[in-house]
Amino acid sequence: MSLRRNIAALAAFLLCATSAAADCANTEFQGQNFTYCRAQASDDLRLFLYANETQVYGNFRTVDEALAKEGKKLAFAMNGSMYHPDRRPVGLFVQQGQEISRIVTSEGPGNFGLLPNGVFCIEADRFTLIESRSFAAAPPECDYAAQSGPMLVIDGAYHPRFLTDSDSRLIRNGVGVTADGRRAVFVITNTPVNFYEFARFFREYLELPQALYIDGNVSRLHAPALRRSDWGGLLGPIVGKVVDASTPTN
Repeated sequence: MSLRRNIAALAAFLLCATSAAADCANTEFQGQNFTYCRAQASDDLRLFLYANETQVYGNFRTVDEALAKEGKKLAFAMNGSMYHPDRRPVGLFVQQGQEISRIVTSEGPGNFGLLPNGVFCIEADRFTLIESRSFAAAPPECDYAAQSGPMLVIDGAYHPRFLTDSDSRLIRNGVGVTADGRRAVFVITNTPVNFYEFARFFREYLELPQALYIDGNVSRLHAPALRRSDWGGLLGPIVGKVVDASTPTN
């Protein structure tokens, strides 16, 4: 019996260790299904938009092909912000420290203009997620940044205009950041949810004080460890964690 207990304990330990090391995982919460992927501040997390002066990457495959020339690959990726029909980002977008498009702080139509919206910023040693007007007043130095909206969770509180019983349900994706900025969690829903239900996952399940809606209906995930890579029309900005090409798939 002692040997059996030891084997069971070892199996449980290995299962926990594998789960802890995995970038992405599937889970259920309040009767709905979600996939989330984690990035640490020490990871190589990037935003991708233009493959050259005129063409966007557009999908996960072309990003991976470009990274292969560096001896790198995507550990995971998803669409990274809202975009216009020509794939230009809506609102602020910073790539490799260069501002591609300017921040928008005025209220407007659609989900992006449902203030407060926010900016996800990748700094040299941390992640920040800041309400857009606060960002514009005192912008941090971002290696990469993308604006989207609405905010889902703001300093631990839900966006004030969310309706708990809204019937506007879509497949959606977003990002949340820990209070210390050391970890970012990217989430995509596998069942249609409304804004309140999506925000609740970030606040109650992931326990994150800041969360930002990225997009809906066009939401896609590339997660090789889960044997998943969603396809569709050309995307605008893409956010992804970059690793060495030799890194095993979890």
